[in-house]
Amino acid sequence: MIIRKLIVFSVVLLIAIACSKESITTYTCTNITPTYTSSIKAIIDGSCAYSGCHNASSKADGIDLSTYASVKSASNSNSFLGSIQHKSGYESMPKGTAQLADSTIQKISCWVQSGAPN
Repeated sequence: MIIRKLIVFSVVLLIAIACSKESITTYTCTNITPTYTSSIKAIIDGSCAYSGCHNASSKADGIDLSTYASVKSASNSNSFLGSIQHKSGYESMPKGTAQLADSTIQKISCWVQSGAPN
């Protein structure tokens, strides 16, 4: 009986660990004031919103990142930064390519942290 309880506890613990998501990194954004138009749009267009991925016609996983409104809406979800920051528990993006440069991730994160200004 004790062994059975131990096995059940171990399985529950493993499931909890596997389903947990790593916390999103919050950056210090002093002197970093990106806007969608000045900085973020080019990054998203070049890394996310292209044919076969998150553009208006492809909408991979139902996500369209082809407009400011859609990117701002997506940025409200932890999945947006969790994926870009390659945190465990999130699907790493951009898919099938290397992680974005740290400075680019910081710029996107600071944009989100500042309310995703246009």
